[in-house]
Amino acid sequence: MIRQVLLSLIAAGVLFSGTGPAAAQPPAESIVQAEILPGWETERGTHMAGLRLILAPGWKTYWRAPGDAGIPPRFDWSGSSNMQAVATYWPRPEVFERNGMRAIGYVREVVLPLELTPERAGAPILLRGVMELGVCHDVCMPMVLELRADLPATANPAPIRAALAARPQSATEAGVGRVTCTVEPIADGLRLTAEIPVAPMGGEEVAVVELRDPAIWVSEPQLTRQGNRLIAVAELVPEAAAPFALDRSSVRITLLAGPRAVDIRGCEGR
Repeated sequence: MIRQVLLSLIAAGVLFSGTGPAAAQPPAESIVQAEILPGWETERGTHMAGLRLILAPGWKTYWRAPGDAGIPPRFDWSGSSNMQAVATYWPRPEVFERNGMRAIGYVREVVLPLELTPERAGAPILLRGVMELGVCHDVCMPMVLELRADLPATANPAPIRAALAARPQSATEAGVGRVTCTVEPIADGLRLTAEIPVAPMGGEEVAVVELRDPAIWVSEPQLTRQGNRLIAVAELVPEAAAPFALDRSSVRITLLAGPRAVDIRGCEGR
């Protein structure tokens, strides 16, 4: 079995605490366990693997865009051998409220499919990585997972296939029409207004706006609905705190509502 067993805190302090000092918190290995699932070779010559995270009862971890109350996960695979690229696929997350702020992530267990592109097709891949992530219960804290696996290897592919099937629908699959974005300057950046032709998804609808540049802060979008048209308004603030040129093709909007999720890539000008 290929397992990951090295886990350590990357900070001694607690980010948000309601129950006492960091020294009183449970050890890291009792909060989250991680395992690399070996997966299979694809027809494209890549290798589909998976990262399974198992959380202790009551603990949560975060999606790629965790919301204002979350800690963004980050990967570093530079220690790997025969590795050209890694693509991470994110199953549909859940939306949580914490202290009046929104967080987006997972509870109990999640499998993140990893598509590995080797430098030399057919040769073994030595996967060596570090994942920075946040976990949250009564306290929220950052952690580091050190990940190791030698691929290929034999394993049950079912958890990875299930995670791939749990990804958000594409805009085409969800019947989303032509998405348009208007942009106006504000004192420290831009205001983005996206008009999304999509039928009501059921339940409370949440939108997440992402850009390719992670240094640009994106506010939690404000949503209004006009029949089969959803309007999302968000503020985009770069490090320079000034208006900037926005590539609309870089805008990514995820819609979440109960068990449904839709992944929209890019928008057009009006």
